[in-house]
Amino acid sequence: MANSAGRIRTGIGGWTYEPWGETFYPPDLPKKSQLNYASRQVTAIEVNGTFYRLQKPAVFAKWRDDAPEDFVFSIKAPKYLTYRKVLAEAVPSMPRFLASGLSELGPKLGPILWQLPPSLRFDAADIGAFLEALPRELEGLPLRHVLEVRHKSFVDAAYIELARKHVVSTVFAHTEEYPNFADVTGDFVYARLRKAEASEPTGYSIPALQAWADRAQVWASGGSPADLPYVAKDKAAKQPRDVFVFFINGAKERAPAAARHLLTLI
Repeated sequence: MANSAGRIRTGIGGWTYEPWGETFYPPDLPKKSQLNYASRQVTAIEVNGTFYRLQKPAVFAKWRDDAPEDFVFSIKAPKYLTYRKVLAEAVPSMPRFLASGLSELGPKLGPILWQLPPSLRFDAADIGAFLEALPRELEGLPLRHVLEVRHKSFVDAAYIELARKHVVSTVFAHTEEYPNFADVTGDFVYARLRKAEASEPTGYSIPALQAWADRAQVWASGGSPADLPYVAKDKAAKQPRDVFVFFINGAKERAPAAARHLLTLI
């Protein structure tokens, strides 16, 4: 892609999902080969297993070796860190997660997703302390962080200003269940599309996927799509940005088809 725009990646959540045996994987594909296959159909995968338990370095190394060059894994931070009443209290435990083997991924390490519980309200001091503690590198690897906020109190210009101050991205979640705003707060864009429908072979309709491809191109070139909701009056500075678009939940059996079709449009 030209220097005037960032890289757009599309992907799915994980690679072990039973219905994908019918809708995604070849019928004779061994389960041990699922990551090898999936990572050659999309350009990024969001790993959810790390949310529930720490992995070992050898596991990260195996993922790295199974995936092709120019592929990235987004790693979901552990629940024990983010599901707290006071988020900043997670800071002392953060190094344990970061040292669990993430560096084994090397250049295939994508963004780290910090998903907050729906009960956690926006508190500027608490969130600010957490964002400030996020490290920018790990054993020489640059780290990129994205926060998924899920309480309506984050629909606040003060949050947008704080996240921009620390250059931490905010998830744009295509859902009515949680706050839904597209303010760009970091140096990359991270969208989680959660409205795939089982009745659509590609999860989202072809026109809807074209609309998401168009939005991704706007984000990659540094703009802000005009048809999405925003909180702050000021848009982020225009600059090329990498874009990650994941198809998550909804009719998950359709997620791979949605991600693959979106790839053909960008």
